[in-house]
Amino acid sequence: MTLASEPTSVLQDNELLIQRTFDAPPELVFRVWTRPEHLARWWGPKDFTPVAFEQDFRPGGAYRAGIRAPSGSETWMAGVYREIVPERRIVMTFQWEGGASDLGESLITVTFEATPTGGTAFSFHQAPFPTVESRDSPLGGWSGLLDNLATYLATVARS
Repeated sequence: MTLASEPTSVLQDNELLIQRTFDAPPELVFRVWTRPEHLARWWGPKDFTPVAFEQDFRPGGAYRAGIRAPSGSETWMAGVYREIVPERRIVMTFQWEGGASDLGESLITVTFEATPTGGTAFSFHQAPFPTVESRDSPLGGWSGLLDNLATYLATVARS
């Protein structure tokens, strides 16, 4: 199993922090988080299907991703990469397209840190949120996305 732990905490009312430990090295976790051929296989909440993932993976480059709900409806998100430290850290903006949410733009920071056992301590931070409810609303989606990542990492690590 790739998922070793699932602590979730909130720093402040307008910040979300999800931390996981994956049983895969940071190089692999970073690679599957940053390459479209991998993202197209796991990106999205539980029971959602990735539709597309387009990216210009460099600071200042944009990304755009679509996911399909079990009902068949599609939702798109987009943003710009602000900072990339290979195998360590990614900072990117995030916003739903087409009025899918009134949250506006937020900033996501993901970090990848080697553990003594050869795994990855992974951190996902998103802020700001205008209300506590808007902060708590995406928790299930992001947690499901990280569950999908854990499952995908297990298949990639075996191949």
